[in-house]
Amino acid sequence: MLSDIMVSLTPSIYPQVTLPNTTPMASEPLDYPFLLLTHLVCADRQIHREESKLLHELADQTQVGQQTIHEMEKILAQAKTLLPVQDIAQQIPPEQQQEAMQQLLAIAYVDGLFSPLEQQMIAQVAQIWHWDATEVEQMVTQAQSLQATRQQDRESQTEKLSLSAILLMGAESILSRTLIAKLAAFAPETLGRRIVQLQRQILLAGPDYEEAVQQNSIIAREDYRFAETALTDTESTLIGLNQTLKLTLENLQQTINQQPTNSTTQELIHQFNQTQQTLTTEIGQELDVVRESLWAKQRALHHFSLAVMGKTKVGKSTLHAIIIGEGWEAIGSGGQRTTRFNRVYDWKNIRIIDTPGIGAPGGKTEEEIVESVIEESDLICYLVTNDSIQETEFQFLQQLKAKAKPLIILLNLKYNLRDPRRLDYFLKNPDNLFTLDGNSGIAGHIDRIRRYAQNHYANDYFDIIPVMLLAAQMASEPEHQANQEKLFKASRIQDFLDSIRESLVKHGAIRRSQTLLGSTVGTIECPYHWMSQKSQIYHQLSTTLTRQRETLQAQIKTAGKDHLEFLQYQIASIFPDIFNSLPDFAESNWNFSQESLKQNWDYKLQALQIDDRLQHAYQTTVQNFNRDVEIALAELGTDLQLIAQMGRDNFHFFPTPAALHSDNAAEIGGSFLRLSQTLVTHFSPPVNKTVMMGAVVLNSILGIFTTREQKRHFAVQRLSKLLTPQIRSSQRQIEEQAANSFREYYRHAAGSIMRYIEGLIQEFELISKQFNQPQQQLSNTINRLNRAYSKRIVDWCQGNYEPLTEAGIDKTVTQVKREFGKQIDIQTKFQVRSHLDSQEINRILQEDVSMHRLQ
Repeated sequence: MLSDIMVSLTPSIYPQVTLPNTTPMASEPLDYPFLLLTHLVCADRQIHREESKLLHELADQTQVGQQTIHEMEKILAQAKTLLPVQDIAQQIPPEQQQEAMQQLLAIAYVDGLFSPLEQQMIAQVAQIWHWDATEVEQMVTQAQSLQATRQQDRESQTEKLSLSAILLMGAESILSRTLIAKLAAFAPETLGRRIVQLQRQILLAGPDYEEAVQQNSIIAREDYRFAETALTDTESTLIGLNQTLKLTLENLQQTINQQPTNSTTQELIHQFNQTQQTLTTEIGQELDVVRESLWAKQRALHHFSLAVMGKTKVGKSTLHAIIIGEGWEAIGSGGQRTTRFNRVYDWKNIRIIDTPGIGAPGGKTEEEIVESVIEESDLICYLVTNDSIQETEFQFLQQLKAKAKPLIILLNLKYNLRDPRRLDYFLKNPDNLFTLDGNSGIAGHIDRIRRYAQNHYANDYFDIIPVMLLAAQMASEPEHQANQEKLFKASRIQDFLDSIRESLVKHGAIRRSQTLLGSTVGTIECPYHWMSQKSQIYHQLSTTLTRQRETLQAQIKTAGKDHLEFLQYQIASIFPDIFNSLPDFAESNWNFSQESLKQNWDYKLQALQIDDRLQHAYQTTVQNFNRDVEIALAELGTDLQLIAQMGRDNFHFFPTPAALHSDNAAEIGGSFLRLSQTLVTHFSPPVNKTVMMGAVVLNSILGIFTTREQKRHFAVQRLSKLLTPQIRSSQRQIEEQAANSFREYYRHAAGSIMRYIEGLIQEFELISKQFNQPQQQLSNTINRLNRAYSKRIVDWCQGNYEPLTEAGIDKTVTQVKREFGKQIDIQTKFQVRSHLDSQEINRILQEDVSMHRLQ
């Protein structure tokens, strides 16, 4: 494959294939390799300003069509109708796939960091093309081998870009040749070591600044190794926990399967599967947080990072244009709101992350915006205006505080300087609009901001810097060239820029450690607290079920006894109607044949609805019993659900009721074994041989009577007397059968319920124990990070620097007790002589820090 890379290929241009029905302009051909590059630029979920600029320049120089540019913009904006990677990759024919892969790898490696998200996309493309898994790796390995033989200055820009250039050697399509020419512009600032010259030279890069940048870079690389180890260890712990829980539940399921297959085993297996799915999903969520944190630390490695946040229309676009000296045309256009990605640009060795406006239609929520920058930002700048200061604007600060992130609040004073009279007034005395007191004073705004912010940030260690961005914007406009310097100075944007410079020079090193070590603790504490909570919840569920098992058993027993008595009463109340009907039946059937007697008796019972009434009595008894049991189970289910909700679990331990069946049964919080109902056997007291023989004798006796009336009277009495014992016998049989059937139903229900509860107790207790070892592993990881962070704090307070090693940590730190985001207590092996007072330390680190030698 290396020969394919190195040999000169015949100049070629990718064919312009068209994907059917993609957009209204589908007839225009698309440049699919170019769109694939666009997806890679977005793969790490951030769009660097230079990356976006490069794509547009590539589009212009390779003369791609308007439809390709349109599709590029949709990918950059992550529009719902964008062409996905799979559809684009499938349109690149096999003979051109290698060069397309070389282009992707060149972009991926140009910044020196082949991120996991970029790796995922390239692996996805290789899979779509049915490449062997090792082909991409071989391309990179061979290029790296060739790179090692090149005798160049390792500190030169050419050397830093050589791997990307080598990957594209021999590739002569217009896109590849243009890309090679643009690689230098694409490289991030930290690798190039170049100092960006801002339009106004508002921040001079003196020796102290350069020294701070270099020192921050050294410290960040050392700290990252600790953070990377901690996060990968946490990932392994979570994966191991998932495997252990899965094996535990599978073993428990096998034990249950060894029992006779019935509804109880099916319900328990269903419960185990639900629990496993729930825990697997939650572990997956915790893993996502850990992996996102690791990727964020990788992105943050080379830069001191400032995240700019704010609601829409507070001046973020203006601030962006002021800092980079361009982009004025985008102000007020809402361009930033067209993407859900953060925009990234470099300024004076500071990486600025410009987030989408909070509250933008269809944009990210406050929580999503905070989460997108919290792990990689060393400092947060929150932009507000004086014309709309509401407490709701500051609620998101709770999330910053939870991650121990330092904060600057930028107050943009809105004043209509476009009015010539107001502009003249402002230029005569610009300081008037920045005075604290008086009718036009801003003290009230600042006090309100501090009060609202402090309610959610828990301290007032943050700076509030008032500026007037419109004045700085107007300073760049030709019509105000005469007052350019005065407008820019009056805007006080210099104060803000100086505060950023001060953060990097004075506190950059410790804030790098705070991001890479200190805040990583918060990331790992998330799965740690989740494990602790789950262990407690499942243990409490087991304890609650064990404690309430006997109470439930007694309630079921009482319900069975009460409703059996009710059933017997109901059956007994039916038979008087039969006895009361005998005289009329005998009167109507005294002169009968044997066939008609049985037939007419069946008709009589049907008319009295005896069968339906007996079945109704039994079914009503079962329903009422079920209702009482369901009420008892509902109370238990409610207790269990309340326990689960303490862990923010929104699932039912017992699905749809199955152990008890009743048409009118209310849904309960528990589901138990399905039981078949035993209904009373169809009742039809037979006219048996005794009655039939009696009828024969009766007919012979009737011959002794002379009148019809005498015959009728005797036959009626005799027939009633013959049928009565038979009916009483049937009553006793039905009562006994119904009682036996109900007792069997009750015992089956009670036994099934108890077996189900026993299975749940076993499940909950086993699951609870599985969290103990992973919890301890995470606790050890957190302790190692806190000790490393504490070492950095001690060195910073003493004005010293030592390489961060395990040996150095052991020589300095004895023990660390930390309540993340609030306080950290460091026990040292010597007396720390800090050149900073405690109040200054707390203000910079946003935590209450105490250091003392262990006595």
